[in-house]
Amino acid sequence: MSSPSPLAHAGFRRLLVARFASVTASQMLSVAVGWQVYALTGRPLDLGFVGLAQFLPAAGLSVLGGHVADRFDRRRVVQACHASVALISLALLFEVETGRASLPLVYATLALYGATRAFMGPSGQALVPSVVGEGQLGPAVAWTSTVFELATICGPMLGGALYAWTNGARAVFAVCASLSLVAFVLVGGVHVAPTRRASGGVTAASLLAGVRYVLHRRIILGSISLDLFAVLLGGAVALLPAIARDVLGVGPTGLGMLRAAPAVGAGLMAAWLSVRPLGRHAGAKMLAGVAVFGVATIVFGLSRSLPLSLLALAVLGAADMVSVVVRLTLVQLATPPEMRGRVSAVNMVFVGASNELGEFESGFTAALLGVVPAVALGGVGTLLVVALFWFWFPELRRVDQLTPEALETS
Repeated sequence: MSSPSPLAHAGFRRLLVARFASVTASQMLSVAVGWQVYALTGRPLDLGFVGLAQFLPAAGLSVLGGHVADRFDRRRVVQACHASVALISLALLFEVETGRASLPLVYATLALYGATRAFMGPSGQALVPSVVGEGQLGPAVAWTSTVFELATICGPMLGGALYAWTNGARAVFAVCASLSLVAFVLVGGVHVAPTRRASGGVTAASLLAGVRYVLHRRIILGSISLDLFAVLLGGAVALLPAIARDVLGVGPTGLGMLRAAPAVGAGLMAAWLSVRPLGRHAGAKMLAGVAVFGVATIVFGLSRSLPLSLLALAVLGAADMVSVVVRLTLVQLATPPEMRGRVSAVNMVFVGASNELGEFESGFTAALLGVVPAVALGGVGTLLVVALFWFWFPELRRVDQLTPEALETS
């Protein structure tokens, strides 16, 4: 008999709406801040520091964020993070209203946002199993991924349109604060099943317990390392502006379509997996998904046609979503409840590093070899990573069903 959908849980439905509001606010914030920073300086390099200002505190504090997630009520931690984002949005609004917006002040505010992400990520990921139960975790991850991709598509469009309509960032920051408060209220009404929490004070050993657990649990190490190296080598998205202008010749409108294509593919795949879970041979399907990601990257790099490029990017996003669902489910199911926050923090660092360093690697390779060879070779590198991990992590390819019982002997 099949288990009921996680949507049967009122608390999970609240989490989904809160996630949509939160991610939409985050995407709107990124659009508005990007325009604001570029309007202040006119230097493209300063846009790169927007991401760096958020990534460094997020990565540096993630271990502490994982520790907090395992010591305290995760629902309250997530609520506190939503309240923090609301205050940060209001601070950005205040800077604009008073005419005090300056580059150092904007970067300092974004650093606070990055620090908030360090606590929200581990607690948010570890909260889901306490709401839906481990038996429904796979479909729940697919649903949360669906909502994330939908918000990733809607957020930038809404933020950009609102910025243009009001001729400034004031309304965008106000809406971001409002959406964060909506998420705060929704999470507060979620019923969470009692779960084991880690005990003891803050020590170096307790802070690094998640790192040690990942290093000794090869099934987790293999899944998050696979994502790290695959995205690191196959980061074609970072080169989209150059491909749109110099290879496809499609201009800003085409660039917008290209940027949306991976999220469309990922969203459709996540929606499919939410109602049709992967079932058997999940580990092999994860590796196959990363391989398809590599092939789609090669096709995109060699394409000279906008429709073919859009299709390749959509397939790339769909294939990546298969890997994401399996990885996130594995990390939660293969980790004891009292360790999930710290292990999720390690996973967050790996994912963040792959995205940030992947953009740097793509840009560096493109500077040396050209845009098209950089993208195509990145896809080839991803295929090589899949082949190596097939032999280096046999535990990963042997993962069958994504259930606690199936992973006990892995």
